[in-house]
Amino acid sequence: MSPFAALIPVSPHDTGIAEAATLSGRLTYLCMCLTLCWGVLAATGWVRRFSGRDAIRAGHVVLAAFTLALGTLHGLTFLFLEDDPVGVADLLLPFYNGTPRHALGIAGLELVIAVSVTAGLRRGAREGRWLRFHQAGYLAIGLLAAHAWLGAIASGHLAVVWLAGITLITPPVLLSVLRVLPAHVLARAGLVTAPPEEPGLEPATVRVDVDSQRCHAYGVCQSEAPQVFQLGQDGQLAYEKRPEAQLVPHVQAAARACPMRAIHLLGATR
Repeated sequence: MSPFAALIPVSPHDTGIAEAATLSGRLTYLCMCLTLCWGVLAATGWVRRFSGRDAIRAGHVVLAAFTLALGTLHGLTFLFLEDDPVGVADLLLPFYNGTPRHALGIAGLELVIAVSVTAGLRRGAREGRWLRFHQAGYLAIGLLAAHAWLGAIASGHLAVVWLAGITLITPPVLLSVLRVLPAHVLARAGLVTAPPEEPGLEPATVRVDVDSQRCHAYGVCQSEAPQVFQLGQDGQLAYEKRPEAQLVPHVQAAARACPMRAIHLLGATR
């Protein structure tokens, strides 16, 4: 059966499940719009144009992680329906129940998961090949958007208004945040690189130290500062202990983005 058909509340319990599914679905759509907008703005240089700073890839990764988590939560809520239960196969296999919009949502979410997993394993693949597969994320967003809009149309006019509002408001709000918030606030949030040094002062230098016991070789540091951090085919991390001064903002971004907090920056001087 279709989870969307199951959203018609029959009992107070299922009414609450339906409301939770609706809320998680809208939050997923919002995070998806933010992820797409941030990725496009970063890739096209609009982040730098509006904020004066380069975008940090970790911000895009965090938004994508929220999208994936909320999308998974949205699907799992249907398992808790009691009056007209949904099976695990309904949530994992596209077209298992013959509902097109259900199939679009499953295929889109599973494609997002595949892209996310390969992002963590890309050190074992060529960069060009990985980037081509990463572009499949746009197809996943298209599938999820079609799933959301078909579901909203089936749910009524109010759901369509909600979805249209999120779609139209997200880009201008994101651009307004980049324009209004100071650069140091955006840098502290891990969205852009740190502001440059004040005029008349020597550029800051740091010594990089990586705790090999904590490092799990996820490759996030290489994404932020490829001139400093490099993962070999054997999974071992090689890095410059004394990076050039102009690379310090990227090294600092890598240290902030490291999920294991394995990168330590020592001896910052001017």
